[in-house]
Amino acid sequence: MGEGSVLRIGVIGTGMISLFHFRGWADVEGVEVVAVCDTDRDKAAARAKEFGIDRVYTDVAEMFADGGIDAVDIAASVDAHAPVARAAADHGIHVMCQKPLTRTVREAEELIKEIGDRVRFMVHENYRFRPHYRLVRDWIEQGRIGEPRHAAMTVRCSGLVSLDGETPFLVDRQPYLTGFDRNIVFETMIHHLDIMRCTLGPLRVVSAVLGRLNTNLPGEDTATIVLQGEGGLVAVADGTLTAPGYQPLPADRYEVVGTTGTLVMDFDRIFLVGQEDQAEKVDLAGRYQECFTEAIRQFVDGIRTGAPFETDRLDNLETLRLMESVYTAAGIRV
Repeated sequence: MGEGSVLRIGVIGTGMISLFHFRGWADVEGVEVVAVCDTDRDKAAARAKEFGIDRVYTDVAEMFADGGIDAVDIAASVDAHAPVARAAADHGIHVMCQKPLTRTVREAEELIKEIGDRVRFMVHENYRFRPHYRLVRDWIEQGRIGEPRHAAMTVRCSGLVSLDGETPFLVDRQPYLTGFDRNIVFETMIHHLDIMRCTLGPLRVVSAVLGRLNTNLPGEDTATIVLQGEGGLVAVADGTLTAPGYQPLPADRYEVVGTTGTLVMDFDRIFLVGQEDQAEKVDLAGRYQECFTEAIRQFVDGIRTGAPFETDRLDNLETLRLMESVYTAAGIRV
């Protein structure tokens, strides 16, 4: 580590989502972002200026060669994840990488095997750290509904609705979607599949139907997935990014039926059925940054103490396997 045990960070990727990463690093004590890298030098320089960072690069190899970095935060596009993670490990640099780790399970398995235990390796799956989902997990672990037996996850937004020829909100935010052949499952519902794994235990895909309501884009924007867990548990994940009238970012509803009670998370409210007057409400907009900051905090604490990561690369590999099996069940080769 750097002088005074300050953990020195290099951030790769300065797209839209990186803003929340940089804010997260600024919120955590004992760390300093010392370098920024992006193939677009102007974007990298702008982000570096915004956060008072001196070193700006367009080449990861040059950044690593200059030294002085203890860990990297890979917030670049998915095709950059594996080569950057490999290069970091070759330099003894710890890795935190945005989800999805890679495009395919095979690529992820090869990457994980190659890096091994040479460095600490965490996947930035921030939904695990979102406060409403933390509360859901806590209530289930506290036994407030007994043993989960059935679950339904619903995801709705208007982010890919195209009206009057206007560019859909999510395309404006993530332009690469115009050329990407996988969408809602790979980009969005991978979060929800991970939450379902986290709260329900191991799952397998029984069936999946995918569709495109916005036919101007190559990737699926609608998905209905049936899953099965241990002890006969059945779960359904149903989502669309093309639901007129909904907000442009996903709004989630999650219901878990247990042996002694039923838990409902309806967007920002969490309650037990029959006890709605005791619902807890989470300020999702006001606390949006929190999931990024807490993921980063766990990464830093794990490096310092050796504690395991909740979203360790091996745990996240199971989510990637579940996501890929959705496409297989839908008859799509990946």
